[in-house]
Parts: sequence; C-alpha cells; structure tokens
Amino acid sequence: MKKRIFRQFHTLALRAGVAALIAAGLGGCALGPNFKSPETPATAGNSYTPTPLPQQTASAPGLGGASQQFAFGQEIPAQWWTLFRSPALDQLIRSALEQNPNMAAAEAALRQTQENYNAQVGSLVYPSVNAQLGATRQKTSVATAGAGAGVYNVYNASVNVAYTPDVFGATRRTLEGAQAAVDYQRYQVEATYLTLSANVVTTAIQEASLRAQLKATREVLEALTRQQGVIEKQFEYGAIPRATLLSQRNQVAQIQSTIAPLEKSLAATRHQLSILAGKLPGEAGIPEFSLETLTLPEQLPVSLPSALVRQRPDIRASEEQLHQASAAIGVATAAQYPQFTLSGSYGSASDTFSKLFDSQTTAWNLAAGIAQPIFNGGALSARRRAAEAAYDVAAAQYRATVLTAFKNVADTLRALDADAAALKSQADAEALAKETLTLAEQQYKLGGISYLVLLDAQRSYQQTHINLVQAQAVRYADTAALFQALGGGWWNRANGVPAATAVSTAAPYGKNQ
Repeated sequence: MKKRIFRQFHTLALRAGVAALIAAGLGGCALGPNFKSPETPATAGNSYTPTPLPQQTASAPGLGGASQQFAFGQEIPAQWWTLFRSPALDQLIRSALEQNPNMAAAEAALRQTQENYNAQVGSLVYPSVNAQLGATRQKTSVATAGAGAGVYNVYNASVNVAYTPDVFGATRRTLEGAQAAVDYQRYQVEATYLTLSANVVTTAIQEASLRAQLKATREVLEALTRQQGVIEKQFEYGAIPRATLLSQRNQVAQIQSTIAPLEKSLAATRHQLSILAGKLPGEAGIPEFSLETLTLPEQLPVSLPSALVRQRPDIRASEEQLHQASAAIGVATAAQYPQFTLSGSYGSASDTFSKLFDSQTTAWNLAAGIAQPIFNGGALSARRRAAEAAYDVAAAQYRATVLTAFKNVADTLRALDADAAALKSQADAEALAKETLTLAEQQYKLGGISYLVLLDAQRSYQQTHINLVQAQAVRYADTAALFQALGGGWWNRANGVPAATAVSTAAPYGKNQ
C-alpha cells in the first residue's frame, strides 16, 4: 500500500517536472547593452614615460650597487620575490599567504560571493517545484454545513510548479551582474595576495635598512669614541682647551642619541613582519633580514603598456564593477516590459488516506499570467536612467584606476633609474668623506688643523655614511615596487589563482548575451 502511494506521488512530481522543463524553454532576448571590455589605452610606442628609459641603470660599488637592465616585454614570474634569492624571505611569504587574516578574509569573501551567485541561479533560472502532503481533522457546524455537519478527516497531496520565463532577459542580466561580482571578488583576492607579498618584501627590506643604519651609526660612534679618548688625553696635558673636549663629547652624545630611535623603528618593523605572517609579535620564528642576505635582481622584466590593463588586479576588479553596472542597465530595461508567469499544480484530496491517490480524487490546474507596467509615475524610466548614470560613474572610476596604474609604473621606472644614479653619487661622496676624515684625524694629531676642521670632517662622514646605507636599501625597495606596480605575475601561475582560492565555477549563465 505504502509503495503504491509513494510511486503515485513520485509520478506526480515527474509530470510536474516535465511541465516545468517545457516552460523553461520559453526564453527570449536579453535587453540592455552587451558588455565589452574597455579598449586598451593608446600609448606612445611601448614607453610608460614621456622620454625613453636607458637600457640599464648606473652601477655603484658595494651592496645594492649592481646595474639593472630593463627587459621590456619579458614575463614576470608568479613568485617574483624569489629573484631576491633569499630562502628566508620565501618561507616568510609562504607563511604570510597561509596565515594572514586579511588573506583568509578575502578568500572567504570570494566563497561567499560564489555561493550567492549559485543561490541566484537556483532561484531564478530553474522552475520552483514544491511537494505538499497534509492531513487535517476538522468539524463543521450545522449552521454552515446543514445535514453534512460532522467530524471528518481531509488528506491531500500535491505538487506545485511556478516559473517566470526570462522573455526579455531580466534573469540573464541579473546573473550576468552576479557573475561579474564573483569575478570582482576574485580579483580582490589577487590584489590582497599581491599587496601582502609586496608588504612582506618591503618590510623585510626596511628591516635590513634599519640594521644597516644601526651598524653604520655604531661604527661612526666607535670611531668618535676613540677620537674622544685622544682628546681627553690632550686635555689632561693642557694641549687643548676644555671647549674642544666638550664639543667632542657633545658630538658623541648626539650620535649616541640616534641609536635608540633606530632600535625602536627596528623593533616596530619586526612586529609588523610578525603581523603580516599572521603571528603575534611575541612569537618566535620570524627570520632576521640584512642587506647582505638579499640579492638585487639585475634583470628587471617590464610588461608592455598594452598588457598592463589585463595584469593589474585593481584594473581587472574595476572592469568587473563596470560589467556589473552594464548588466544593471539590462535589468532596469527589462523591468519596463511585460512580466510572464506560469504555474500549475497536480494533486489529490480525499477523506480517506487509502483513497488519496485514486483517479476520482485527482485535481490539477494550469495558469499563465502577464503583467505590463502601464503607469508608475516615470519610476521605471528613471531607474533605467539612474543605471546608465551608474555605468558612467563606473567607467570614470575605471579610467581613473588605469591612469593611476600607469603612473605607478612610470614613477617606479624613473625611481629605479634615478635612485641608481643617486647611489653612485652617494657612494662617491661617502668614499671622499671617509678619505677626508682619515686625513683630518692624522693632521689633527700632528697639530696641522684645528679641532673645528676635524669636527666638520666627522659630521660630514657620519651623514654620508648613513645616507649611503639608506640609498642602498632604496634600490631594493624600488625593485619590489616595480613588480607590485606591474601586477605581480599572478597570471603565470599554473592555475591562474592562488591555490587556496581555486573555486569550482560553472559556466556563467547569460554572460555577454
């Protein structure tokens, strides 16, 4: 008995499903503009800058002084930071990509957007089919039912189908916009990935720079302390006035006072590295970085301007926002046209459960409806014009993003060239200052120059020595900034996206139709 009931109930569902599939084929055209990616900006040749860049930068002796060559059109490796040849840096970036909460949040937001898209597909593309099985025990009054009054049972089973055919493309445009939202979030993941890896590299370089500055400051302090010892003896023998001794002590004290701020900045930089790696500042395991542990890449791949708009995650994300705005115009346009609905039900009702699926108890209905907006005070037209204005806003924002991206690359390329020349000049200045200080110390011991001349030589060397260290670190930072400005090479990964963000996505419904 039960098997027969469920077989009949299953038959009801199948019949309703067939009717739903027939209705699903009643689709039409999609109103509104078909989205096309914006044209690539026209550039003068393959240059990011008004005047051509040299083939290679200047070189200088010492750390960070290698000449760098611009390889235009060469592909950027997906893991561009490996060009610094630091295993410790590689490991730290891997840790950051796995444990950083911002990365995890971006990945979760992508999953959320994808599931929202799946939910919209399920609710808009396919007919809704609902089965209902119920039993009611009820009593009717004599006043309303007359001789038929009494207590009785009512059993009912039915399958209800409802579908809204997408005649004018409102559903397709809605899902087109939803898919664009998924793609936008995917590029947001890429932007987070790029920003995080670049921040780890630049923070590590900052740590290396601070360590080098501390080392240089301590070297200067050590030399001045030795010189102070000589001056102390000269004062004891009455060879120099007390003012000279006080000037030297003041110079030593001033240099000493710069060490604590550098140590403070170094500690803050270390804490920042811990946070980027997803760890508490007090946790162990963060490697130490120095300029000696980093290699300055000598070959710099530079993407062609025509490729930049397809590589920068922020540009691609802005394009998807433009795509969403385009789809919204189609939705607003379709709302001005008739809306069709189809519905039907098939079921049975009986006062005895055993007779619920008999042929005499069967009931069914089919219905179709159409709703045409006639007068709404111009609201629908206003919504379409608002959607068009929103598209214009997104288009302007897209162009602003592109302009900023090209400026980033141009600024970085010029910085690489200018800072290489600055390092060469700074290295020459430091060498001359050191030579001048050595000569001044010898002449002062022999009484050939005054203490003021020696003091000037000490100050000059101290400043040029610190400036040299800073100029060395800037070249590493410029290199990291270039890779970030060019998009980071994510498109050269095997699967095109970070492993943690590989989301299985069905073919977009109604995209670009």
